[in-house]
Amino acid sequence: MTRAAAVGVQDDRYVPDHGDLSYDVTHYDLQLDYSVESNRLSGRATITAVASSDLDELELDLYRLRASKVSVDGTPAAKYTQRKHRLVVRPRSTVVAGSTFTLVVSYAGSPQPMPGLDGDAGWEELADGVIVASQPHGAPSWFPCNDRPANKATYVIEVTAPSNYRVVANGVLEGKRRRSAGTTWRHVEEAPMATYLATVQIGRYDVLETGADVPVRTVYPAGRKAISGGPFARQDEMLTTFGRLFGPYPFAAYTAVITADELDIPLEAQGLAVFGSNFATDDWDSERLVAHELAHQWFGNSVTLTSWRDIWLHEGFACYAEWLWSEESDREPATDHARLHWDRLDGLDQDFLLGDPGPDLMFDDRVYKRGALLLHALRTEVGDARFFEILQAWTERHTHGSVSTDDFVALAGEVCGASVGGLFDAWLREVSLPELPQS
Repeated sequence: MTRAAAVGVQDDRYVPDHGDLSYDVTHYDLQLDYSVESNRLSGRATITAVASSDLDELELDLYRLRASKVSVDGTPAAKYTQRKHRLVVRPRSTVVAGSTFTLVVSYAGSPQPMPGLDGDAGWEELADGVIVASQPHGAPSWFPCNDRPANKATYVIEVTAPSNYRVVANGVLEGKRRRSAGTTWRHVEEAPMATYLATVQIGRYDVLETGADVPVRTVYPAGRKAISGGPFARQDEMLTTFGRLFGPYPFAAYTAVITADELDIPLEAQGLAVFGSNFATDDWDSERLVAHELAHQWFGNSVTLTSWRDIWLHEGFACYAEWLWSEESDREPATDHARLHWDRLDGLDQDFLLGDPGPDLMFDDRVYKRGALLLHALRTEVGDARFFEILQAWTERHTHGSVSTDDFVALAGEVCGASVGGLFDAWLREVSLPELPQS
């Protein structure tokens, strides 16, 4: 047996050498202390997990930060070593398959974005604060974890930062307390969450809250309330519309963080999204991206891919939500967007499979648009009633779960019959761009 097989290293071409299949984390309790001025992070991670096999050794993902103490079930580890971005832990006694165990890791260092095949991701300094955008491989840049999207867990994220900064993280803010060294913010995420969706945002922010059943918060640079208007003023309306089309909103609240810095793209996390100040404009391009990130709360954050090869299940759905929002808000119908983007794709290279685009193309815009076109083709083929029945069954059946493309194809077949199988084969498994069905 190879060492990789022995510890269950995840075999994923998209995010290689991340994750350990020999155990599943069920809960992370993160206690972090951060200095904005020096970019110094110290942390204590208490990790509750279940062994999938007998464990004499296991691995965690941790990048650039150095572990100073590791224990397993209250006993110091027999040995732990770090190499590259892996923390290898050897318990003093075998952890028996099926048993629940607790890892405690104390660590510290200066966090940096983690490199990957698609670029850098994770903890990153802003001009005055921090942004954490971990998709798809950046979670190890700030906490030790079993970094694979199918291993969802609940979280407590407790961060102490200078008192003139606000800390925003996933879940519900259960409280904050001021100390001489700073203010400690405690967030609790009770919905299972993939590691790449865990986030911390630190900055000099103010907050505007609206919404009734689902609180909607816009976090914006202090003293710049006007920046929270524009497309962000329509988030309540978007949430109501998507709730009607996709099913109930899957989390306790929704937060949009607007940084003072400009950002290349917006970034989703569970229960929130992050936008640069350059997206606070009144044009369609900004508004569609606000809708896109909100739609990810259903498609990507609650219903999450098991493997990155199925990225279209996130990005194709969120892109199609943009077109649905356009239609629902009395702009262009989805059919017009579909024809426009089909014409554009038809003039580009046809050199990837939507069902497995490869790590170099996983965030290529053609994946987003071709995924959305697949959904529009399905809607045209089966009609609105069945199409939205599929979407609502998808989000209900797999709430806070992990899925694959095969799961979606099976559900569509269950609702509509085997006749849709050819449509999925053409869009997912053929390189050439299929024709759009006629409305």
